[in-house]
Amino acid sequence: MINPEFSKPRIISVSQLNYYVKSLLDNDPRLSNVFLTGEISNLTDHYRSGHIYFSLKDKNSVVRAVMFAGNARGLKFKPEEGMKVIALCRVSLYETTGSYQIYVEDMQPDGIGALTLAYEQLKKKLEAKGIFAPEHKKPIPSFPKTVGVITSPTGAAVQDIRNILTRRFPGIDIVLCPVLVQGAGAPEQLIRAVNLFNEYDLADVIILGRGGGSIEDLWAFNDENLAYAIYASNIPIISAVGHETDFTISDFAADLRAPTPSAAAELAVPDREELLAYYNSQRQYLGSLIDNKFSAQMNFLSECKASALRNSPENIISAYKTKLDSLTERAAASVKNTFTVKSEGMKKTGAKLEALNPVSVLQRGYAIAELDGRIINSVKEIKVDDTFKLTLNDGELKAKVTEI
Repeated sequence: MINPEFSKPRIISVSQLNYYVKSLLDNDPRLSNVFLTGEISNLTDHYRSGHIYFSLKDKNSVVRAVMFAGNARGLKFKPEEGMKVIALCRVSLYETTGSYQIYVEDMQPDGIGALTLAYEQLKKKLEAKGIFAPEHKKPIPSFPKTVGVITSPTGAAVQDIRNILTRRFPGIDIVLCPVLVQGAGAPEQLIRAVNLFNEYDLADVIILGRGGGSIEDLWAFNDENLAYAIYASNIPIISAVGHETDFTISDFAADLRAPTPSAAAELAVPDREELLAYYNSQRQYLGSLIDNKFSAQMNFLSECKASALRNSPENIISAYKTKLDSLTERAAASVKNTFTVKSEGMKKTGAKLEALNPVSVLQRGYAIAELDGRIINSVKEIKVDDTFKLTLNDGELKAKVTEI
């Protein structure tokens, strides 16, 4: 038999309905601590309030979600549209609109660690701003007078740094600024230390670092504000965080990255023994250079002296006198030779002339017959009874032709 009280319709308000449904959801233990996986969509990040509003969806369904500022501040990464996540949440109802939604208390990337994702996101962001740009890197001084060290005062790193600095460059001043290097408050102390060194100009170069550890242990050096402080530092900073395979945001923002704190100390100061060896080699080289230069200059002076002697007026006059004497001798020899040659020629010519001289011919018994001033060469040129002149060796006579 039906109870009339329950069969009687009951009228309730919308607010009562939403309140009732909300109480059912809130009081269900199975819905108060749910791990929900899905893809982020419709993401809205309210920067002023810090609340994050989004939806989680899979290929078939979607649910609205909200993460309040108190929980959002604890995220190690930045939620992005389309990112697949695993959310720790509770299921409830927003009474004002009657919307069923989830309230996210914590969230992790699905498939990659939150810290790794946060590291990659921050690295990409700072790189786009030029924080890692090579042109902003300051040179490490070759001979610093003071080295600043920002690290934990109790770790092994500070001892390694101090031992190497004093061994390589005895007398170097070391200013230690002790800080937390992990955990809550570590980033703020690191930033404050960098700013103090710059504010009071306490060092020529700064070593910032710590020993090895997990990504969680090194996380203080992945702080965004620390990267800005390193970038703004007027003092060159060497970052030496963890082991050789560890990379942090500080390493990229610093002016120089060292694989270990010990390596940072080696990069910060020169090695005295190497400097002495270099000095000795340069001294020897300089001495050799001076000796060679001196020898070259002495040779040059000797050549100048010899040249000066060769070009002195006395030597020039002497050279010209010698040359003049030589020319005189050659001229005399030439004249004598010419005279001899000419004399011989004249003798030969005289002999020829003598041979052709009519007088000589006459002396040998010959005579010259002339008729009317011309020599008679043939009997045909004269006739009987012609009178002609006959020239003999010792005189002339007239002759008459009586017979031809």
